[in-house]
Amino acid sequence: MGEDSIVYVGVDVSKNKHAIAVAEGGRTGEVRYFGEIETTPASVERLVRKLEKRYGRLHVCYEAGPTGYGLHRQITAMGHVCEVVAPSLIPKRAGERVKTDRRDAVTLARLLRAGELTGIWVPDDVHEAMRDLVRALEAASDDLRKKRQQLQSFLLRHGRIFTGRKHWSAAHIRWLAAQKFEPSAQQIVFQDYVDAVRDARERLERFDTHIEELVPAWSMAPLVAAYQAMRGVSILVAATFAVEVGDVRRFDSPRQLMAFLGLVPSERSTGESVKRGGLTLAGNRRARRVLVEGVWSYRHPARVTETIRKRLENLPKAVRDIAWKAQVRLSKRYRRMTTGGKKGPVVIAAIAREMAAFLWAIGREVEPRPIA
Repeated sequence: MGEDSIVYVGVDVSKNKHAIAVAEGGRTGEVRYFGEIETTPASVERLVRKLEKRYGRLHVCYEAGPTGYGLHRQITAMGHVCEVVAPSLIPKRAGERVKTDRRDAVTLARLLRAGELTGIWVPDDVHEAMRDLVRALEAASDDLRKKRQQLQSFLLRHGRIFTGRKHWSAAHIRWLAAQKFEPSAQQIVFQDYVDAVRDARERLERFDTHIEELVPAWSMAPLVAAYQAMRGVSILVAATFAVEVGDVRRFDSPRQLMAFLGLVPSERSTGESVKRGGLTLAGNRRARRVLVEGVWSYRHPARVTETIRKRLENLPKAVRDIAWKAQVRLSKRYRRMTTGGKKGPVVIAAIAREMAAFLWAIGREVEPRPIA
């Protein structure tokens, strides 16, 4: 083949071996299984050099998964195109009942040549590191919740019920310290639960501190600061939205962002029949979750609190105007839908969907810092 030729390479990735298939250009080009290679960078480099020497340009793809983006970055650095494709959007035949690494690699190569695969956005190294940090904080929060539940269940089994106003307040902590159990075994279990809750809380606080320290030096820091102009968007919500969605300018319209977050209704329409169902719940569940949590703040009338006033300082006027417009509209719509008899989940989904649209508008006004 000539130097300007291109070959499509499908890679079925796994922990120890990569299965490789090659599809030559053109509709009649041969599609064949190439073999397996080790997952080491040296093995990948040998494969790429061998293929580029024979075919010229390479267009590589593999499924997104637990193996991460190392393969993508290595192939891209060698001057070739590499796409990480969304597994949920890979076309599948209903009658296929056999799945092997070889078949998956051949299918990827064939579909890549046909243009039937949808690539995902791949973050840079620093962005991925921040995403790992934010996700670790989420895991620490879930761990604290589970450990608190274990302690509460233990106390309930033994008839120890806190009668104060709020659990895990200073009064509740003092009440826990005053609890005593006569059998030594139960006292040991109780103290272990209390220590586990304390350790989990301290771990969560450490992650909170790390995020507050590292976000200002991040390229997405201007966006994180701008997102916090909206009610219901704390630094954690803004950081989660930024790390999971990235630069919202990659979405041409708010509807695309809503679909990415799974906040649009499913639909099965044919002919004159239009049937819409519940939310698709596709895409990024973490970003969707923080938006849903932020919706609850719009139960109250629109107002600029002292916390929001401090966040608005040094932000562009366009961002401040969008944030205030969002407050007025979403607070009014929340009350109107609630008093109109709409069910709670429907109201929450509608407000979260519009929150995403306003965040998209803010993201169009503020640019990330250039990556060094």
